[in-house]
Amino acid sequence: MEQAERQAGFGSPGYRPLVAFDFDGTLTWKDSLRDFLAWREGPLGYLRKMARVAPEALRYTIHKDRTRLKAVLVREFLAGEAREKLEAEARDYASARAPKLLRPDALRFWRFWQQDQNARLLIVTATPETIVAPFAADLGAHMLIGSRLAFDQSGAVTGMDGPNCRGPEKVRRLQAIFGDDVKLDVAFGDSDGDLDMLGLANERGLRIFGERP
Repeated sequence: MEQAERQAGFGSPGYRPLVAFDFDGTLTWKDSLRDFLAWREGPLGYLRKMARVAPEALRYTIHKDRTRLKAVLVREFLAGEAREKLEAEARDYASARAPKLLRPDALRFWRFWQQDQNARLLIVTATPETIVAPFAADLGAHMLIGSRLAFDQSGAVTGMDGPNCRGPEKVRRLQAIFGDDVKLDVAFGDSDGDLDMLGLANERGLRIFGERP
């Protein structure tokens, strides 16, 4: 089906455009991982744990390894948490925060491609899939591609599973699913971490959304 749709070409009968949206800064106006952690911990708990992450944040200015920094953040805030509990918290978070996080202008573009163009809509994000999944489900996304949390055999969080889904990793993940010759019809992003993905698109929008709820 995927190959047949690509061969049909944009505008052909039955063709469904492949459209990718970054999440943080594109569909939302702020970083959803940190917002989730702050929502989950409360102001004092969040500040206390962020203070413990601060030394690694300083080292990041030297090593520039976002996967390493995110792994430290995840271990500090989420290590040992049960998958089911975290998934339930993510659903509660999305219900509470979506109206305050999602950009109205980005949602209009999303709905245009979803309703008027019958596109296959992808969310491709560096935020862990577990946290973004309820948003993706509510938006009716065709697929969610994001960073992944690692869980042990008991289902408890242990850290990150694989690289941060940013920059070239977004392209690698798309190629793993859609093939090395994957081509997006349209892609939207807001940072240099989206440029590689936008390079796969026939049409691209960088930092074109600016509204806040």
